[in-house]
Amino acid sequence: MKVAFKEWAVVVDALGQGDQIIILRKGGISEGRDGFQVEHQSFLMFPTLFHQQRESVLPPAQARFDRIAPHLPGPDTLRLEYYGELVAWERLDSQAAVERLRGQHIWRDEVIAERFDWGKSKNIYAMAVRVYRLPAPVELTMLPQFGGCKSWVELDRDIATTGATAVLNEEVFEQKLRLLRKSLGGPDCFTQTRSSGRGEVLQP
Repeated sequence: MKVAFKEWAVVVDALGQGDQIIILRKGGISEGRDGFQVEHQSFLMFPTLFHQQRESVLPPAQARFDRIAPHLPGPDTLRLEYYGELVAWERLDSQAAVERLRGQHIWRDEVIAERFDWGKSKNIYAMAVRVYRLPAPVELTMLPQFGGCKSWVELDRDIATTGATAVLNEEVFEQKLRLLRKSLGGPDCFTQTRSSGRGEVLQP
């Protein structure tokens, strides 16, 4: 696997601990004129060290970040520990829908509101991801092409995922997924359909 998805280190940790299964994404300034697009179904989790991320999450996540921060690699090293399988996604077009996800992620309300309002379009993408732990961490040299405000990155080598284990068992993951769908309107919401800004991606 060479495709990686960039996300704050504290959020990657929450996903890796099974504290959440959701990723909320608006997109960065380098995403292009079409903004963020859900392009891949399988991807490595690329943790980033955006300096304000600690203040942008809830207090329990701040405490967790304080514990893991001394053990994070330096700026010249990329450490990969997890990969994700996208289960479903949906574009949320109302702030009310976003607010119904409170308690299912570690971001502070005002941070999500800022993301929702950023740019010309008032929306945000919600992705439900099943996360797997690699058999052993993989460390790569941080290359210039990995930088920039973009979500998707192609690594310079394939990373084997054989032997990876799910961080949540099937029952617990399905419980969280049902809660997520219920929060967005019921079992017919957040499904793998192809209309109205929701769907299942095709690229591996």
